[in-house]
Order: sequence, then structure tokens, then C-alpha cells
Amino acid sequence: MRFHVRTALVALAATALATLSRAENVIDLTPENFAQVIDGSKPALVEFFAPWCGHCKNLAPTYEDLATTYLPHKDDVIIAKVDADKHKELGQKFGVSGFPTIKWFPKGSTTPEDYSGGRDLDDFVQFINNKAGLKVKPKKIVAPTDVLVLDATNFDEEVIESDANVLVEFYAPWCGHCKNLAPTYAKLASTFKTEKNCRVANFDATTSQSIPGRYGVQGYPTIKFFAKGQKDAPEDYNGGRSEEDFVRFLNEKCGTQRAAGGGLTEDAGLIPELDAIIADFVKASKAEKAKLLSKAKSIAEKTKTKFADYYVKALEKSHAAADYASKEFERLDRMLQRPAAQEQKDNMSIRRNILKVFQRDV
Repeated sequence: MRFHVRTALVALAATALATLSRAENVIDLTPENFAQVIDGSKPALVEFFAPWCGHCKNLAPTYEDLATTYLPHKDDVIIAKVDADKHKELGQKFGVSGFPTIKWFPKGSTTPEDYSGGRDLDDFVQFINNKAGLKVKPKKIVAPTDVLVLDATNFDEEVIESDANVLVEFYAPWCGHCKNLAPTYAKLASTFKTEKNCRVANFDATTSQSIPGRYGVQGYPTIKFFAKGQKDAPEDYNGGRSEEDFVRFLNEKCGTQRAAGGGLTEDAGLIPELDAIIADFVKASKAEKAKLLSKAKSIAEKTKTKFADYYVKALEKSHAAADYASKEFERLDRMLQRPAAQEQKDNMSIRRNILKVFQRDV
């Protein structure tokens, strides 16, 4: 078990480091350094973005790949960005009225041209090569993903014959909307990777028409939900395309309690009948607490879940030490800030949720 946890942590750290390294390759411009960096000595591509902008977030991985691609040629071209929400004066100076706005500063000039080309890595590389006279090849960084990759050979086994609910995106590699959705969809898959009852998958529809044709796929991306027990009649997903929208949908369909961005919701694992006992317990006399503890044990025996048993354990320890719940809550809160396998974090999150019930109305 230690080996697997250590391996997972190493992989997680490596992925985080790779992501951080890619992001650091993009030069951050501010009012203090803009004139020194964009001085006409080298051509530069500059993205004006806002942290809250969804299109900017979708573009970020591609833009980071672009900076990584030209890192060996940093003496020939600059790849940079400006937080134009924070540094509004820079955005106003260059006529930025929406996000992301991308501008090209030719060598020998500090007056930019508008970039109106495609937003794919290949589009950016072709544009910069043509403008700067370079012959650089795209260097796309393929990050690990938890999305289940489907094709004609495994679709029936992984979707139709599976006991799990499966969300399937039918996409095409050339589809712009699919590319924009990819980072969000990858996050969604990571959020649900420990949920055996709920899987997130995709299918490259250009590799085979037999499966997409079977389900009437005519455009991309087309997203369908294959519910357990109803695999012959999948439901079209017509909701929003944010991670929150997808998480809300899957929680409703799969009976899960995941939170966007990973982890669990604050009410995950809670049992209302036992919550009510805790509410009475924290205000009860010592004799009354003993009766409530006995009642909780009876409910836990009927419920037969490990978290029902944890309710009983927490009540027992709180009966012996009044400050147990608050101290244990703080300990778990600290533990959750440290790296750990997702299943361990889920376990700790639910225990923390239960302990938090002791602090209601106190």
C-alpha cells in the first residue's frame, strides 16, 4: 500500500512540476517591465487576459505549450502575457476591449498588430514562423489524463456491458469546440476517477463511424450519458460546458457528491437521522447523551456503512471528551492540505463533514 501511495504522490508531483514549468515559460508583463521587454529588439506575441475569463482558461494550456515550443528560441521571439484585468492601463493603451486579446509586436516596432488567427498550437506556430522567419515545430505537452479512451474495439465492453454510468463525448481532433472543451473534460474525469459507478469517457469519431452512427452523432462535440440499466437509450447531454455544470449533472445521475475542482461536497457522507442525534447530543445532559449514543448505535447497525460507524465512534469519543470533535476536525483539516491519494482524501473529507455537524448551533 505504501508503495502505491508513494508512486501516486511522485506522479502527482511530476505532473504539477511539469505544469508549473510550462506556465513559467510564458513571460509575465506588468507596467513596470513592459517597456523593457517589449522594446522592439525581438518580435513578441502577447496575450492580454483576465483570470476570470473562461476562454482565457481554455487557451492557457495551448499558450503554455507555445511558450515551451519557443523556449529554445527565446533569443529570437518572446511569448508573453498581461493580466489586463489587474493592469487595466496596459489593456487600455493597446485598445484591448475583450479577453483574450492577442497582439503581435514585430521586430523593430512597439506598435502591435492584432492576431486574428486560429487558437490551436499549430496555428500559433505557423503564424510566428512566418512572421519571424523561423522553422520551429510544435511541441505539445501531453499531460496524463483520467478520461477513459474509447474506440470501436472496446466501446461495448467499457460502456454497454459495464455496470457503471458512463458519460461519453464523441469528438473530432480538428473540432475547435472539442479542443476548447478538452481541459474542462479532463478535470471532470479527474474529479470522478475514484467513483466506480460514474465514468467519464471520450470517443474519437473520426476513427470509426460504426459507433457514432449507432447513436445518431452528427456534430461535435456530442455528449451522451449512458445510464446503468438503460444503455440502449442514452440521454443527450444538453447542459452547460463548465466543470460545475458537468459535476452537477453527474452527481444527480450517479448519486455521487463530488465537488468541482476535486474532492467532495460539504454534505458528502452525512446521514440526516444521525445528524439529528448529534444536534440533540451536544445540548444534552450526561445521562441523556448515553441514551442518544445507544440510539445512534441502533441506527448504525441498520445502516451498515462505515461512515455510520464513524458517527458512533465520534459520539463515543465526544461523550468521553467534550472537545474531541473540534480538535479532530482541526487535525483532519490540516491533513487535507497535504498530498494524499484521492480515496484517502475522500475518507478524511467525510469524517470531517461528520465532525462539523457537532459545531452546528453551538
